[in-house]
Amino acid sequence: MEHPPTPSQTVGPFFHLGFFGPRTLGPLAGAGAKGLRVSLICRVFDGEGAPVPDAMLEVWQANAEGRYRHPDDDQEKPLDPAFNGFGRFPTGPDGSCEFVTVRPGRVPGLNNSLQAPHLNISLFARGLLKRATTRLYFAGDPANAEDPVLALVPEERRNTLLANSVDSRPGNWTFDIYLSGEHETVFFNI
Repeated sequence: MEHPPTPSQTVGPFFHLGFFGPRTLGPLAGAGAKGLRVSLICRVFDGEGAPVPDAMLEVWQANAEGRYRHPDDDQEKPLDPAFNGFGRFPTGPDGSCEFVTVRPGRVPGLNNSLQAPHLNISLFARGLLKRATTRLYFAGDPANAEDPVLALVPEERRNTLLANSVDSRPGNWTFDIYLSGEHETVFFNI
């Protein structure tokens, strides 16, 4: 008797139970963290434009000096004791989550290049077999034109990686993630 392989299972409707509540990590930057404080509202939508109420964003970023809190980052830039640089944030009924951090500094890229300030985001949600990985860049930052990763993205799709400033609230940004469809966010295969 042969047993054919079974398909991978997507995460079911109770995905959020394993990730939220006391296991949620944050904040990325404590009250005394150095650098320009920013508030980010990230919203997750499905291909039809409906909010995804039980997704989880995992965020990893460098501090204001451009150094990650990780043993493999051995740059001579200072670490900030009030800066964690990693957090997990659940989306609510409207598909959004909000968190405060500092604007990251530029980190080294390939061939002695510098990457523009960005946040690395992994998205977990029901219906996904693996995490979806993307980046958040800040719209209007002149360093975006020099970023080697952003340069890999077709120009007409780069706007899906840009957070936009909320004019009525200085230091506040919004970032929309579309899982599929006409406005699909660029995701990286890493």
